[in-house]
Amino acid sequence: MRVIKPLILLLLFLNSFPVFSQEKVEKVFTFKIDKDIDPAMNRRVKMALDEAKQAEADLIIIEMDTYGGIVTDADEIRTALLESEIPVYVFINKDAASAGALISIACDSIYMAPGASIGAATVVNGTDGAAAPDKYQSYMRSMMRSTAEAKGRDPKIAEAMVDEKIEIEGVTEAGSVITFSVSEAIKFGFCDGEFDSIESILEAKGFEEAEVLAYQEGMIENIISFFLSPAISGVLILIIIGGIYFELQTPGVGFPLLAAIIATLLYFIPYYLNGLAENWEIIVFGAGIILLALELFVIPGFGIFGVLGIVCILAGLVLGMLPNQDFNFDFVPASQLFAALLTVILAALASVGLVFWLTPKVNQWGAFRAVTLATTQNRSEGYTSSFYSDDLLGKTGKVHSRLRPSGKIEIDGEIYDAYSRGEFLDQGEEIVVISTEGTSLKVKKWEG
Repeated sequence: MRVIKPLILLLLFLNSFPVFSQEKVEKVFTFKIDKDIDPAMNRRVKMALDEAKQAEADLIIIEMDTYGGIVTDADEIRTALLESEIPVYVFINKDAASAGALISIACDSIYMAPGASIGAATVVNGTDGAAAPDKYQSYMRSMMRSTAEAKGRDPKIAEAMVDEKIEIEGVTEAGSVITFSVSEAIKFGFCDGEFDSIESILEAKGFEEAEVLAYQEGMIENIISFFLSPAISGVLILIIIGGIYFELQTPGVGFPLLAAIIATLLYFIPYYLNGLAENWEIIVFGAGIILLALELFVIPGFGIFGVLGIVCILAGLVLGMLPNQDFNFDFVPASQLFAALLTVILAALASVGLVFWLTPKVNQWGAFRAVTLATTQNRSEGYTSSFYSDDLLGKTGKVHSRLRPSGKIEIDGEIYDAYSRGEFLDQGEEIVVISTEGTSLKVKKWEG
């Protein structure tokens, strides 16, 4: 007994030093939350946590600097951190406000850089930054409270970061939500230490020999980010609308339809993977195309089906870019909503202008004639050009199939390909040929 007791005391003494700690950390995995909390950040965090698990990391450290974001995405990130089998530290490099505070409290340890802050978790709407209705505040309060309880922090203080009406003696007075500086966060148990870098945290914890792995977005993520650019989205929308139009005008060609399909996939897939485009929004877009096709090929005239089709197509494109919850836009930033609307409207207008500019020219292109079989074979001569005789110049006839602005006309019982000067002419309207150049006759409405 005289020997055993000193040995036990010696082991306890040695165990108090980090190098002899039973907590062995060989791999540290780090990633950043340095932008708004939104579906894209939500996806990044989940991918980083999965990569840390695959790498068999012993510790995860998040470098945090965010003013917050969407509550639902913050909740999903919070849940993922609470369920993580790997210990998670957060290093608040500057700000952990609103949703950032919730995510930080869900971590096992919180460390802060000099001058950093944590708190101000009141839920605000995306339009003018005003406080959201109480049902959202209540939801946020309950999440902050339960998360703090799960990590052994004061749930009342966490709740007071949301609700300005809560008063805690010695901590906060009614009328303002809590935002802690570093020293205040340490004093009230919402920070475990002040450090100037992740490296200094590892050194202080005795993990300086650990292998540090940093999350890097791969090529696929970079490609997705590229296609999420408003400028690229605008170009894809232009191709989608233009391709649909030309395919509806010349059914069976295939090339415009193929271009529209590829552009649609490149448009929706990145937004879908980032949690922005939902299934029902893609269905709305598809329904718009079906309604437009019905209007053009089944139902005469241009009425409600055509208008609804256009509305559904544009709505699907806009909604696919936004982090809305069904038709709830309370937390969609006004700038993001404006950017989505502007992108779709400008691209749609550009596609309409391009259609009117290209339609008179497209049938004259040799490559397009080869694809669309714009020439016809004559049985007696082998083949002939489809260019029309000047004898047709000035001839009058009527529209055989609607010109939008291309279609078919009838002159003296013969059917010819034709296009207008940009105006839409309905079936049966009288026309006059004003040009025979190219593979289609150029016509205008005959005033008689």
